[in-house]
Amino acid sequence: MTEYKLPKLPYGMNELEPVISEEILQIHYNKHHAGYVKNLNEAVKKLRDAEAKGDLVQQIVIDGAIKFNGGGDINHTLYWENLAPIGKGGGELHDGALKELICETFGSLEHLIDIMTPMCSGVQGSGWGWLGYCTVCKQLRPFTTENHDLLITKGAMPILCIDVWEHAYYLQYKNLRADYVKAIWSIINWNVVEQRFLALKK
Repeated sequence: MTEYKLPKLPYGMNELEPVISEEILQIHYNKHHAGYVKNLNEAVKKLRDAEAKGDLVQQIVIDGAIKFNGGGDINHTLYWENLAPIGKGGGELHDGALKELICETFGSLEHLIDIMTPMCSGVQGSGWGWLGYCTVCKQLRPFTTENHDLLITKGAMPILCIDVWEHAYYLQYKNLRADYVKAIWSIINWNVVEQRFLALKK
């Protein structure tokens, strides 16, 4: 049986400061994300047991836990990957195919940020902000999702995500989610975002 594991962070716990404090990253990664992975593995095991017993009711009940914790693992993994320390790639979008399409679609990177920041800040309750790519219409679009829903449920593939659950920012920014979202653009790893885009564009 497949066992899901917590992915290794591509930077040190204090390297996203001052945007994301070491305290927040420690709790977010070692408690929240690790908890989703643990609960996902437990739910998958229960599902296999229910399947072996032919217990359809339990399979349906357990499915919700897999969706929530599996989505939490997938989304957080994407989130960690698309962050980078300031001075080590964070906030730097270089010339290339992604920048060209952003400018063609939104006018400029700054305008895209102006569109996405209030969208992310305005998520009701817990959720995620996304820049997605539609492989059918070949267009970039900003999205939001609730809880740990995957962007693919909106008909697009993720190339950038921002966690706007309270645990991602509250210890540092309190109730000022918008300040967190504005700050996080300075540590977006656009190299990773462009790699995801190019892989989908093929």
